[in-house]
Amino acid sequence: QVQLVESGGGLVQPGGSLRLSCVASGFTLDYSAIGWFRQAPGKEREGVSCINLQVGTTNYADSVKGRFTISRDNAKNTVYLQMNSLKPEDTAVYYCARNYYCPRGLSPANFPSWGQGTQVTVSS
Repeated sequence: QVQLVESGGGLVQPGGSLRLSCVASGFTLDYSAIGWFRQAPGKEREGVSCINLQVGTTNYADSVKGRFTISRDNAKNTVYLQMNSLKPEDTAVYYCARNYYCPRGLSPANFPSWGQGTQVTVSS
């Protein structure tokens, strides 16, 4: 059974950092792509970053380029999202999701399996 569990969210001041974790089970991470998404109140879910675990390529939304970094830990079957220089507009519930590739535009509709989400709040 495919399962994704996010953690690492919390309250942080503007300019601060958080690292989100997505622990995967029930499938082979090597042949998958893992995307990070976020959804703020009243807004649509949007793609933040994606990593193709088979070829190692990554991509990012323009709004987070240079601030967020996606990475993996093979031994822990975990994908991370390191978030630096956080802004109030980064406040949202963050989700990880699984696909077989990273689609152009990071559309959530392309990802069939999702975690439950973790809240990130950036506020002073």
